[in-house]
Amino acid sequence: MGRTTHRVTPEQGWAAVRWVTAGNDAGVYDMRYADRGSNVRSKGGDGFTPLGVELLPAEKVRPDRLWIRTYLNGEVVQDDTSEGLFFGFGQLVADLSEMLTLQPGDVILTGTPAGASVAQPGDVVEVEVGSLDDPALTTGRLRNRVVAGDGPVGTYGAPPKADDTTRAEAYGQPAKGLDPAVRAQLSSVSVATLSAQLRKRGLNTVSIDGVHPLRPGSKMVGTARTLRYLPLREDLSDSRGAGFNAQKRAIEAVGAGEVLVMEARGEAGSGTIGDILALRAQVRGAVGIVTDGGARDSATLSTLDIPVFAGVAHPAVLGRRHVPWETDVAIGCGGALVEPGDVIVGDDDGVLVIPLALAAEVAADTVEQERQERFIVEQVQAGNSVKGLYPLGKDWKPAYQQWLEGGGK
Repeated sequence: MGRTTHRVTPEQGWAAVRWVTAGNDAGVYDMRYADRGSNVRSKGGDGFTPLGVELLPAEKVRPDRLWIRTYLNGEVVQDDTSEGLFFGFGQLVADLSEMLTLQPGDVILTGTPAGASVAQPGDVVEVEVGSLDDPALTTGRLRNRVVAGDGPVGTYGAPPKADDTTRAEAYGQPAKGLDPAVRAQLSSVSVATLSAQLRKRGLNTVSIDGVHPLRPGSKMVGTARTLRYLPLREDLSDSRGAGFNAQKRAIEAVGAGEVLVMEARGEAGSGTIGDILALRAQVRGAVGIVTDGGARDSATLSTLDIPVFAGVAHPAVLGRRHVPWETDVAIGCGGALVEPGDVIVGDDDGVLVIPLALAAEVAADTVEQERQERFIVEQVQAGNSVKGLYPLGKDWKPAYQQWLEGGGK
């Protein structure tokens, strides 16, 4: 801040700012539980929140035309601009000044774009901020090496504590994964039967309509990571579509056992995934990709190990119709709402979304339904009528039980 500021309007807020610089807003996730939002323990340690390297004069930059880039061990993990901020800098200043008087030299941290990373002792984190309008205006890279603490934490006060939820939040992954036994059950049954079981539970809008596997015979079971595309707007193409954009961040975030699900609004006029990025997702351990838009390089995609389900094949790059916008949010794909962590199952009949909390129950009942249907098929082949047999009625239950005891599966 450049001057004493109290209860200003958003229009006045930016005028009170004198400098802009980079900050490394490091935090210790296993201390967050004790803070309840204050961040005193998780972000207040000695050596935390370094600033610099250079200060950019506020009068020489536009608040909506700044870029920020973060590197972890030399690899770009964040690359975004201030154009898409939900709350502009002037509004941040105004909001804070409502409750407290800001003084010259006060620092306001504005938040961070998607792609925040987990760092270990020995890792190097670099943060740089610059102007989109003047390449010469940059803070330079603020460079910090992560070091281990210098001793054990005292037994008094709040000790560090971590659980699966904390680790999931830190790594940006769903808090709970899919149980391997449930995954195996879902892999053994058809999407058609799963759909029937979901319908019994009142879930009729969980099919991702209009998508099909580029390689017939594909089977896919995994938990969802999400990516959202918005319609093309030319003035946002460079800031949102270039560099380490949301599409590439999603590819670099998807992990083992996960399915990348992309909302493309059913737009058939461009591709939303191609062979190189699909291959990268495969190498990272992803088990599938779903888009309700187009797929490029469809012939090559059909030869990869990773199943790709798409609406159409189209040769054009995504920039013809789309702006990559955000990752790991609730999306609408093919008419279905998909949340990160939902279970995604696909085969030649299509793709379904199963709430994780229902996955075990649905899987078990689907396995049983298909077992009954195998018995029913045998009876139909033997000449029996489907009346009372399909679905399995009470008169056929003793015969079914006898079939099970005799080794039927």
